Amino acid sequence: MLKRLLTRNVSRWPFGVLAVALCLFAAEARSAPDDARKEELRYLLEQDCGSCHGLTRKGGLGSPLLPENIADSSDQDMLEIILDGIPGTAMPPWKFLLSEEDAMWLIQLIRKGLDHEG
Repeated sequence: MLKRLLTRNVSRWPFGVLAVALCLFAAEARSAPDDARKEELRYLLEQDCGSCHGLTRKGGLGSPLLPENIADSSDQDMLEIILDGIPGTAMPPWKFLLSEEDAMWLIQLIRKGLDHEG
């Protein structure tokens, strides 16, 4: 039975490899959010993030999200926090709603200050 399962699964491997390759290509091909998505992300930052980090982003339940407060944090660290959350805290994972590109755009917006165009 094991031999039959292995033989049957081997015939599917090329399709699996192709699927993985296509996913990797699609991930590489993604670009910055378009203008409509940027507006959605700006709203998310103001309202959803603002509900914990403060509507003025000066802090609240969550830490401040002002350029000077995140200056020492790397983009990669912030990306992981946004996408994966912080276990044991009120910071939820956002990877089910945001792509890496979305999160990176938000990080750059926070670094510039929300009042600047992104």
